[in-house]
Amino acid sequence: MNLPEAVIFDWDNTLIDAWPCILDCYNSTFRRFGMPEWTMEEGKRNIARSLRDTFPSMFGDRWKDAREHYYDTFAKVHLERMVPFAHTEAMLRVLTDKGIYLAVVSNKLGDFLRAEARHLGWDSMFGALVGATDAQRDKPDHAPVHLALQPSGIAPGPNVWFVGDSFVDLQCAHQSGCVAVLMRPEAPVTGEFSDFPHNIYVEDAQKLLSLIR
Repeated sequence: MNLPEAVIFDWDNTLIDAWPCILDCYNSTFRRFGMPEWTMEEGKRNIARSLRDTFPSMFGDRWKDAREHYYDTFAKVHLERMVPFAHTEAMLRVLTDKGIYLAVVSNKLGDFLRAEARHLGWDSMFGALVGATDAQRDKPDHAPVHLALQPSGIAPGPNVWFVGDSFVDLQCAHQSGCVAVLMRPEAPVTGEFSDFPHNIYVEDAQKLLSLIR
């Protein structure tokens, strides 16, 4: 396996720990619309796609009002509640120094994503930060991958790694022809990603950096 020309990262729960904030904002929205709340386990099982892809089926005709409430709630707290995972910044800086093009493809709203990257001082390391609604379609569609790689002139393919923690990330990697890298503390169980299997599994940013080195 060759050194990648480009690495595309998911953002939430790949580079930063965002689960507590995201789940609280979902549950606030559920309470507002008289729906049962989710446990953390349920949230991790159900939250992966963008709001524009999931809220219409969850809230029906009220989905735009639900989206507005979620975004209003999230906007008030997300910068102070996000927590970068250990070794992530060091990993990103080493990859940048190696001349590897870095980008993000997230199902978080693009404005929120870019605000978080600026807040952490990471925005200069990424050639593109592509969030929900920035492309014609959201992840797992391949459209945001092409948008994220556009500034580099690199085409999606085996020299591009897509790193994420969920099935949506692996599906997006497969649909865009990139190397699918699963990065999360929990090792995958047999058959967990049978439809869109990962090519590489690493536990965290430090392990990914060791692999690239």
